[in-house]
Amino acid sequence: MPLTRVTLTDFRSYARAEIAPGPGFVVLTGENGAGKTNVLEAISLLAPGRGLRGAALGEMARSDGSGGFSMSVMLSNGGALGTGAIAAAPERRIVRINGATASATALSEWLSLVWLTPAQDRLFAGTPGERRRFLDRLVLALEPGHAHHSARYEAAMRQRNRLLAEANPDADWLTALETAMAEHATPIAEARARLVDALSLTAAEQPDGPFARAGLSLEGWDGIMDLGRDRARDAAAGRTLSGPHRQDLTVIHLGKEQPAARSSTGEQKALLLGLVLAHADLVARRIGRRPILLLDEVAAHLDPLRRGALFERLAAGGGQVWMTGTEPALFTDAARADHLAVAGGAIRAL
Repeated sequence: MPLTRVTLTDFRSYARAEIAPGPGFVVLTGENGAGKTNVLEAISLLAPGRGLRGAALGEMARSDGSGGFSMSVMLSNGGALGTGAIAAAPERRIVRINGATASATALSEWLSLVWLTPAQDRLFAGTPGERRRFLDRLVLALEPGHAHHSARYEAAMRQRNRLLAEANPDADWLTALETAMAEHATPIAEARARLVDALSLTAAEQPDGPFARAGLSLEGWDGIMDLGRDRARDAAAGRTLSGPHRQDLTVIHLGKEQPAARSSTGEQKALLLGLVLAHADLVARRIGRRPILLLDEVAAHLDPLRRGALFERLAAGGGQVWMTGTEPALFTDAARADHLAVAGGAIRAL
């Protein structure tokens, strides 16, 4: 569902900024440090979690502003979403949906967002936690309830870990927390498995071309969970050693039949883009609308062939796609795009 208006107040480098984007490509260009990624980060806050940078809320408020910040959007269906924080409680997130206070997890029922940043170019060679967060973002686009289960599971696990660090933890409270973890663990793992199965099929159907096809699987947890039995082991380790938080997304380059992590940096980026494109196709087929894509510096390290192919695929699929780059020339082949220049805390149409 496209955004029709985006408003930022005291967010990062912006005292006030307003954008009225079209339904297709939205291209922001400017020098490094101009604030292009700040716009994508603000939009990414309209999903559960801490946005594409994973930053604390207090870091997002403009340094010489009021101490709080806000961002809001209008949707093409007339809906209104907003989030931010106030100076008196800079780390307490406020979310509003159509003017009413709501939880952050409720945002995923209104909007599907997927983003790629330069930090993810080596996702396949990074940590399992990074791949889980990427996978969960893909799951949310199809199953908004995944945010609720993930939040409840993580909260219960953190409390259990703290209790296990005590000399004489309350056994009844531990049991209650372990029951909650088990209750939410199964739907988390099942939702991930459904996404991996469906995305594997969709990715395999993609045509051969500049974006390599990926094979996917889940590893790291066998689905067995006996937290009561494992208390002594987990207490000694200082953390919970079994559960869906131990899963990992394994990706292989189908064309070369090798782990994605062994591919070159360029091949890994192509694999990642191929997955995002396949996922957008899957979401469109399942729910009738494509996720909004936030692609930060996506064209910077693509050769002209892959860059042109990317824009062609994105245009053919439809949906709103936000992209950033340092040079407008990188986006010459992006048809019917809204081109915006970013400089000095301001955004203007080119």
